[in-house]
Amino acid sequence: MSSFEEELEQNGTLVFPNKGTSMMPLLRENRDLMVIEKRGPERLRKYDAVLYKRGNSYVMHRILKVRDRDYWIVGDHCRLGESVKDEQILGVLKQVVRDGKVIRTTDLGYRVYVHLWCDFFPLRCALLYLKGAACGAARRVKRLVKR
Repeated sequence: MSSFEEELEQNGTLVFPNKGTSMMPLLRENRDLMVIEKRGPERLRKYDAVLYKRGNSYVMHRILKVRDRDYWIVGDHCRLGESVKDEQILGVLKQVVRDGKVIRTTDLGYRVYVHLWCDFFPLRCALLYLKGAACGAARRVKRLVKR
């Protein structure tokens, strides 16, 4: 089997199922297919969802800030971001296939989702924090009840 880099170089497109939860609710683990196009030489834009390489791992996250030398990238289901350089980025999400239906990144519904999800990033972070705290409290209560 070829690597993602080889597949993008040979075909210009890569299609594979989502693994992980960092891009929820847009991408559901082991259910949605991602269609990634090889990136061109131009700089990427805010809101692009990109496939990049971090060490030996491949990661799909979204650009929230375009800076002079890098991008600030965060997963849709994450509170913490990271700096990613152009040379780390392999491709850009162009479509999602969900339950047999194609969602293009140019579709109005997708663009509305991206703006609502990203433009309210501080609120989303607070909600994710509260969700995590509530889940942690529920686990602790459950453990106490089991004793």
